[in-house]
Amino acid sequence: MSDTQRVNQPGREEAVVRVGAHPVEHERPEDWGWHGETGRKGRIGAWISVLVLLSYLVGNHEGRMEDLWILGIALVIVLILLWDIRRRKNAWRSR
Repeated sequence: MSDTQRVNQPGREEAVVRVGAHPVEHERPEDWGWHGETGRKGRIGAWISVLVLLSYLVGNHEGRMEDLWILGIALVIVLILLWDIRRRKNAWRSR
């Protein structure tokens, strides 16, 4: 005799729970420690990745297509970082 049972959950995959227990219907990301931000270290890492990408422009390649891709990707990362700076600066915070 098994101590678990299979339970169908609407909109989710089938759950395996202990007999007599109820499956979790909704889990918030905050319950697991994820708050949606990587913090200061993540932002520093993103700026470092922009510098690394731009350093790839110096090299022995002949074509310019890769330069355009590198510049485009670096520009997208910079735009996201600038948007994040503006978002954090204008964020409403209660204290």
